[in-house]
Amino acid sequence: MAAPGPVRVNRAPVLTLWAAVVAERLGHPSDTAFSLASAVAGTAARAKARRLGLAEARPEHAPASPPRPAAPRGLHLLGREIPVVAGPGGVTLAADSEGRPAPAAPVRAYVARAFGARLDEVREAMEALARSLPPEELDRTGFRLYEAFRPEVPEGTRGWGAKGELRLDRIRDAAGAGG
Repeated sequence: MAAPGPVRVNRAPVLTLWAAVVAERLGHPSDTAFSLASAVAGTAARAKARRLGLAEARPEHAPASPPRPAAPRGLHLLGREIPVVAGPGGVTLAADSEGRPAPAAPVRAYVARAFGARLDEVREAMEALARSLPPEELDRTGFRLYEAFRPEVPEGTRGWGAKGELRLDRIRDAAGAGG
């Protein structure tokens, strides 16, 4: 039987799932991992929107936004420092823009919708890649690994939100090469 073809998906849920897999490999519980993953994907999307001119960067002379409650600490994931707060039951969650806990359940549902019946297969390939590296190296190189296997989409604004082909063999090859 032939292996299934590539998965048609846009980049945001791919980065979200990869960030969750990496966070879990780094020892975070599932709820924390998915909450952090959403923050990673959100910051990446905002940065790309600014680069493409789809969102404006705040000018230096613009008045500062009203002060937000300071998050007590942050966690590092895929090159980003993510403010965190205690969520229900004391679980560590990413802080949303208002400093409130960002729940994991909507992130899980988003990823499940994006990948559909292929979710388990994609997750297994990503988990194998994450296990192929020591946690410290995975944390250091994880975003570059994502860039190596993420779906190809057209450059510029034409590629914004466009679906591309996620090729599982590229994820598996990265795992086989030890990253």
